[in-house]
Amino acid sequence: MPGPLDGVTVLDLSEWIAGPYATKLFADAGADVIKIERPARSGPAGDPSRGVGPFHGGAPHPEKSGTFFYFNTNKRSLVLDLTQEAAREAFLRLVDRADLVVESFRPGVLDRLGVGWDRIHARKPEIALVSLAPFGQESPYRNYKLTDLTLFGMCGEMYSMGVQDAEPIKMYGTAALVQSGASAAAAAMAALTVTETQGIGQHVDLALADLQFNGTDRRHAAEIGYQFSGRKSLRAAGTARQILGGVYFCADGYVMFVSSAQYLDRVRAMLGDPDWLRDPKWDDPAVQLDPDAIGEFDAYFLPWCLDRTKREIWTEARAHRVLCGPLFTVAELFDDEHFRGRGFFAEFEHADLGRVEIPGRPVIMSATPWQNRRPAPRLGEHSREILAEAGFDAAAVEGLVASEAAFAAQAAS
Repeated sequence: MPGPLDGVTVLDLSEWIAGPYATKLFADAGADVIKIERPARSGPAGDPSRGVGPFHGGAPHPEKSGTFFYFNTNKRSLVLDLTQEAAREAFLRLVDRADLVVESFRPGVLDRLGVGWDRIHARKPEIALVSLAPFGQESPYRNYKLTDLTLFGMCGEMYSMGVQDAEPIKMYGTAALVQSGASAAAAAMAALTVTETQGIGQHVDLALADLQFNGTDRRHAAEIGYQFSGRKSLRAAGTARQILGGVYFCADGYVMFVSSAQYLDRVRAMLGDPDWLRDPKWDDPAVQLDPDAIGEFDAYFLPWCLDRTKREIWTEARAHRVLCGPLFTVAELFDDEHFRGRGFFAEFEHADLGRVEIPGRPVIMSATPWQNRRPAPRLGEHSREILAEAGFDAAAVEGLVASEAAFAAQAAS
C-alpha cells in the first residue's frame, strides 16, 4: 500500500540534524528522497552525522552511526562532488525529475557552486527549493554558526530552565534541531502543495533561529510578557514553582506533576484524603507558591511517592485525573507495553548493523501508512541506479562513480 507521498521525489542536500529530519519525514511517508552526499576531499565523506555516535559496537564507523541511521531511513544515497561540472550536470538532470530540493549549506554556497536558486529555477520553474540556515539567507548573522546549545539559548526557553542558584539548562540532545526540522518539513510540504496546485516554484528561506524562536514551548508567553511589561521568566528557586509541581523521587525513579495545585480536590482523593491536607490553607494560591509551604507539603508527599513505583503513582494519578507522568529510562520506553502494543518501533535489516529497531511512525494512517522500505543508506549505495534513472548511459555512470572514488582515494592518501 503506497504512502501519502508516494510518487514525490526530493533531492536532499541537507546535513546533520534539522534538514535530514525534515526529509526523513518525507521519506518515511513514501517519498523517494535522494540524499546527495559529499565525497572525501578535505574531510570525511558523506553527511557529517555519520561521524557522530552512538556507534554500534562502540567504535566510530561511518556506517554504524545511530544518529545518521535514525535521521536517514528510507532514503537513497548518491555521492556527488558539486565542485565538478559533470557532477553539477548530474544534479541538474536530477532536478528535472524531482519535485522538491532541500539544502542546508551556508548562505551563498549553492550559488558559488553554480547550482543556486537562479539556476534551479531557470532549469525547472515549478520546483521549490527549501534552504535551512542558522539565521537565514539574508540576516546580518547569516554567516554565524549555530549548535543545538546556542540555538536553544538564543531562541528557546533556556533562560527559564533549571534552578535559580545554578546555570540554565537546555533540552537533552539535539531536541531544538529536531523541532526545527519538524517545522521545516511543514514549510516544505506547503511549498510542494503550491507547486502541485499552482505550478509555482519558490525559494523558501528558513532560519533555524526563527523556527525555534516562534515555537510553542513557553516562548510566546515569555516573549509577550517581556514585550509589554519587561517581565522576564525566572528559573524556579527549587525543583517546584508551587506545591505538587515538578519532579519527585519515587521507589524506582522519578515522576513529574504539572499544575496539580489547581485541582487540589483531585489530589486529596488521590492521597486518600489525609488529615494534613484538609487544612484550608492549602487552597490559598499564595500559600501554594510559598517556598516554606512547598517544603512542608513535600515533607508529607515525598514518603507517599517513595512507597510507590512510578507506574503505581501514574495509575493513581490517572484514576483521579491528576496531571502526572513517569520519567522513563530509554530501556523502559523500549520495553513499554503501550509502545509495543501500538507497533511503534520499526525494525530494519542493515548490512553493517544487522537487525535494528528504532522509533517509528509518528502517526497511524490506515489508507496511506508509513513504511520501513529500507534502512539508512550506506555511503553512495545507490549512486549507480540513481544516475542511470537520470538518463546517463553505463559509461557515463561509471565515469561519475569513478571520479568520486578517485577523490576519496586521493583524500585517504
